[in-house]
Amino acid sequence: MSGADPHFGRVALIGLGLIGSSLGHAMKRGGLAGHVAGYARSEATRKRALEIGFVDSVHGSAAEAVKDADLVILCTPVGSLGAITAEIEPHLKKGAILTDVGSVKLAVIRDMGPHVPEGVHFIPGHPIAGTEESGPDSGFPELFDGRWCILTPVPGTDEAAIERLSAFWTACGSKVDVMEPKHHDLVLAIVSHLPHIIAYNIVGTASDLETVTQSEVIKYSASGFRDFTRLAASDPTMWRDVCLNNKEPILEMLARFSEDLTALQRAIRWGDGDKLFDLFTRTRAIRRSIVDAGQDIAAPNFGRTPKKPGGEQGQ
Repeated sequence: MSGADPHFGRVALIGLGLIGSSLGHAMKRGGLAGHVAGYARSEATRKRALEIGFVDSVHGSAAEAVKDADLVILCTPVGSLGAITAEIEPHLKKGAILTDVGSVKLAVIRDMGPHVPEGVHFIPGHPIAGTEESGPDSGFPELFDGRWCILTPVPGTDEAAIERLSAFWTACGSKVDVMEPKHHDLVLAIVSHLPHIIAYNIVGTASDLETVTQSEVIKYSASGFRDFTRLAASDPTMWRDVCLNNKEPILEMLARFSEDLTALQRAIRWGDGDKLFDLFTRTRAIRRSIVDAGQDIAAPNFGRTPKKPGGEQGQ
């Protein structure tokens, strides 16, 4: 990106879960903020965030937290963003950058846009990074390293503000892309939303089976089921809101998936080995491309390690 300054005098984090806490850690690592103010609904969460030290102050309301902030990052489920923006609207500093981390963008623009005051630069964002963990203890500074962050500015957004937010995310470790909001929602429907929905559904199916006991499901899960459970352990509030706010692209991808699944059923039923082999070869190549692009590694067990003692994320 350009030589825009990634440093901000005061940053407000609204929401102190995985993304919010990881941003706090990344800012501390890079010296990107003079002061990090935090807000979460739970007093226990606010207290814990202060103890961990990824924020410099915590506040009893979102409105209080954003006062005098040069950068405001909303790190809460997308269904709550409209109400939060309405609450903080009178307290946003002129010239500040307002952004979010939601994985749906058209709905965010619809809900937040009407509450953005004149002179505040609203730049929706989406860091494509995460784990199934949540809460203030789940964050770690490397979460965004080498991962993509997509910005979806609306027409007329100040270019200098876009460059500065891009520089900030780059300094947090991310690679930055700028994308049209509608296209973002379609892309994420297939690469993120659909896989999570399928995982939730498969794990739900397994829990409903009467012919296979739950102990057997757990005992033999290393055979593939385990990797679905990782996705299906993601935050239920966040994924409820994603489904409700990216409805049309998700339904389109589900329809396409259903058609492909029907074709796969037919190939299995009729013993069409060539078709099965072709599909499995093509999909294996996609996996290799993801590894080659640096978005995962080819190590055993995907390089994923258990948590370290004390609750730290294994790297």
